[in-house]
Amino acid sequence: MDRELEQGAELKRMVGFDYTKLTPRNEKVEHELFKANNSGINFAKYEDIPVETSGNNCPPNIESFSDINFGEIVNNNIKLCKYTHPTPIQKYAVPVILAKRDIMGCAQTGSGKTAAYLLPLFSNIIETGEFIMSKFIDNSRYGRNRQHPCALVLTPTRELACQVFDEAKKFLYRSRVQPCVIYGGADAGTQIREISRGCHVLIATPGRLIDLLERGLVGLDAIKYLVLDEADRMLDMGFEPQIRRIVVEDDMPQTGRRQTLMFSATFPKEIQMLANEFLHDYIFLAVGRVGSTSENITQKVLWVDEEEKRAFLKELLDAMGPNSLTLIFVETKKGADSLEFYLYKEGYMVTSIHGDRIQKEREEALKSFKCGKRPILVATAVAARGLDIANVKHVINYDLPTDIEEYVHRIGRTGRVGNLGLATSFFNDKNTSLAYDLFEILAESKQEIPEWLENLAYESKRYNGVPKKHKRWYYLQT
Repeated sequence: MDRELEQGAELKRMVGFDYTKLTPRNEKVEHELFKANNSGINFAKYEDIPVETSGNNCPPNIESFSDINFGEIVNNNIKLCKYTHPTPIQKYAVPVILAKRDIMGCAQTGSGKTAAYLLPLFSNIIETGEFIMSKFIDNSRYGRNRQHPCALVLTPTRELACQVFDEAKKFLYRSRVQPCVIYGGADAGTQIREISRGCHVLIATPGRLIDLLERGLVGLDAIKYLVLDEADRMLDMGFEPQIRRIVVEDDMPQTGRRQTLMFSATFPKEIQMLANEFLHDYIFLAVGRVGSTSENITQKVLWVDEEEKRAFLKELLDAMGPNSLTLIFVETKKGADSLEFYLYKEGYMVTSIHGDRIQKEREEALKSFKCGKRPILVATAVAARGLDIANVKHVINYDLPTDIEEYVHRIGRTGRVGNLGLATSFFNDKNTSLAYDLFEILAESKQEIPEWLENLAYESKRYNGVPKKHKRWYYLQT
């Protein structure tokens, strides 16, 4: 510790200023960043959630943000955010990250995972002055505009990247640390110009980052902190080659020479095994059961045949009222367009989002949904992960996903940070493979379970897949 203090003092002499002190206040920026408040958060709901940790010498948890000194800058921004009571993931993850240990953290959606890694990460970066060191890297081989961030946050979607960037700006307010965000589907030239002005913390989607790496505009040799947000998605078969390209094949410091942080609401066993390759002497932290849902969300499962779905959907929308934010999930892009068109013709204020929409269209759809101008959003899985949209009252699985992890992420768009929410799922013959996992999720979170689903779940478990001869009438009558 004394050595770090000496190194910090020497660095301050080299750069000529104390980078741990607050820069001048900007009231306009401050208002924009912190105008949203945290009223309505039901912190009492979190007190009884079980937390399990494993790993060597796990640091003790905190009970209040005042238990730890994050430094003048981060402490100031915690107060501006009106954060007082840390959520369970924050209580346990913050001291682990401050101790510079690797972590795999699993907690329910909407439980404060982003702040759990950003707050201690930024505290370490600012207090040690690590963000300053990139200025002393020899750029003669690459050109003067090559940036060497000290922290990299990887996310699977553009929307989540932008959301993490917005949080980063809050927690870095009045600091000299410069965050940047890059993602596909937007003008690369604009993002490159932003990065060229200076980038200490880079938030990125894998594809756009690889593009900038190959152009020689970003170097990873100064990375001290690597974060995989929605890590299970980042390490599945779709993203794994890109993650390996970034983490293993480039010039990023190896495991053990950087701090690696992984967070998600679900960590299937096979992903946990794969994640071991990227972590060193790590702490595994599970808030609640791995992959479980929140009891704050009332989950209802209805048997609805395909041809009856639109009528059922209209009944649900009419019952919720015109101003309640409702998120409707469908499986395909074509299905999203079709359902949006149908609801629009029926007089509903609706918009949609899916992977074929250009970034501007996606941003406009989310903006109109968040502000309540169009309180119904039809979406594919692109909106299932990580998006923190306040006051979503109802999530409707018009089409159920094929795996239970996706279900957990979808319904987690409501009931966030202790608030109450409602999730309704349409179930029929097409979804029988999900029956047992869905039954387990409902039972674990103390939800009402339809008798037909319970029967179907036991049949599915018994036969390891329900025979095709079992028709709907069987499940309804047994």
